Order: sequence, then C-alpha cells, then structure tokens
Amino acid sequence: MKKYQLGEFEEIVVLTIAILNNKAYSVSIKDEIEFRLSRSVSMGALHTALRRLEDKGYLKSFAGEATEERAGRPKRYFEITALGKKALQYSKASRDELWKAIPKTVLQINIGG
Repeated sequence: MKKYQLGEFEEIVVLTIAILNNKAYSVSIKDEIEFRLSRSVSMGALHTALRRLEDKGYLKSFAGEATEERAGRPKRYFEITALGKKALQYSKASRDELWKAIPKTVLQINIGG
C-alpha cells in the first residue's frame, strides 16, 4: 500500500496537526513540533511539507479570520482528510508490526557488563 506512505517529517507534521486539532496553522505547528520533540523546524521545510501533504490529499487548508496582528491577512489552518487519517493509521500499523518483530534481546541494555 505504497499510496499511504508518509515520510518521517510528514508523519510528524500530520500527527502535530491532529494534536492541535482545529488550531493548526503553520506557526502553531512549528511551535508544537519544537516543543514536543526538542527539534528545530524551519518555516521553509514546514511549508514545503504542508504543500506536499495537501497535494497528496492528506490535508486540506482553509483561511481563518483576518487579524490586525497579521495586517489583515487571515491565518491558513490545516486539517486532516479521511485519506490522511488512513495514511496515519497505515503508518502506525506498519511501525507497530516492525516493533513487534524485533526479538526482545536485541533491544535489551546490559549495564556494567
């Protein structure tokens, strides 16, 4: 099911949009990723991922209310589509299967040995 594949950063972006629910716009997404993962995110990389995810049909965007703080420009909000939800579910199921397949001894840490 290659059509549901998400790259690592794409998956992080979609998961973050799910966390933010109806408050997901570029700055809030960036801030949330940086906060939760202690990972620096450039706005350019984020905008590229958002555009790519929208082109794939995993996200849709809409304009919010115009605000004075943005000189009358509206924020662009993002939400996950039904196809995006399927992609997330596929990604989680795939990762869960891989984790289950690892022998317990492989990830065992021996301290002092």
